[in-house]
Formats: sequence, structure tokens, C-alpha cells
Amino acid sequence: MNRIKSFCVDHTKLSEGIYLSRKDGDCNTYDLRFCKPNSGTILDNVTMHTIEHMIATFTRNSKYADSIVYFGPMGCQTGFYLLVRDCVSEKEVLELVKDALKKTIEHEGEVFGASEVECGNYKTLHLPSAQKACMEYLDKIKDIEHIKNYDEVNGKQ
Repeated sequence: MNRIKSFCVDHTKLSEGIYLSRKDGDCNTYDLRFCKPNSGTILDNVTMHTIEHMIATFTRNSKYADSIVYFGPMGCQTGFYLLVRDCVSEKEVLELVKDALKKTIEHEGEVFGASEVECGNYKTLHLPSAQKACMEYLDKIKDIEHIKNYDEVNGKQ
């Protein structure tokens, strides 16, 4: 059986950052790595769930809304996947991610989709923990100007 692309990157070489995981037709999958893999640090479910609600809402309401395919958590609890149409440039993806993080950090009020009608587990949302994680992640990616792909991480380019 073929290994999926995300299993082909050397996780011992990944650190916090943003990476291009794969290209599928006109869709690019970005790896938003909040935590260094296998370091003992992971995002708890409440924080991940809240970040998912916030970033998904902000990106789907951005000027790139029609090009956002998906935003959601990694099962390993170290980050998220952002799937975007390839008409959005690398520079624009960085701008989009940084802007959504800033908006989450600055958000005052309820978490988006925090009701029984809108969410299947609405009681597991906590904005302050999401804001803290987004602030820490933004600090780690603020100076990134180039998104490495997994081949670059593995030293194949």
C-alpha cells in the first residue's frame, strides 16, 4: 500500500511552522504545525476545537473565501491542515493565515458556532486557550516569507 504524503515527511525534521504538504490538481494542502512533532507538546482538544471554529470562520469570510476548501485539525494534535485552491499564492496564504491568527487573538465575544444547533460538541470551546495557542504560533511564523514543501524538509531539494 502507498504511504500518504503526510507520512513521507521526516517528522524528526519538522518544527513549528507552515509547510506545503501536497498538491492535488488545483488544491494545495498546507500543514500549519503549531507544535513540534513528538516533543511531548500537543494541543488539547478544547483548544484545537476552538481554533478550528475561529480560523475556519475567518478564512471562509476572507477575500479568499471562494478558494478555501477546508480547515481542520490533525489527528496527532500538533496542528491543522488548510486546503486552498492554487489560485491563491504562497504569499497570499501566509497573509491569510497570519491575518486569521491575529483576528482570533483580538476576538472579543463568543466563539463562532458555539451553540447546540451549530456544533456537535459546542460545550468544548474555550476562546482564551485558543487565543494563547494562536499567539504562540503567530510568534513562531511571523517572519516566515517562504513556505517549505515536504521535500525541502526531507532535504530532497
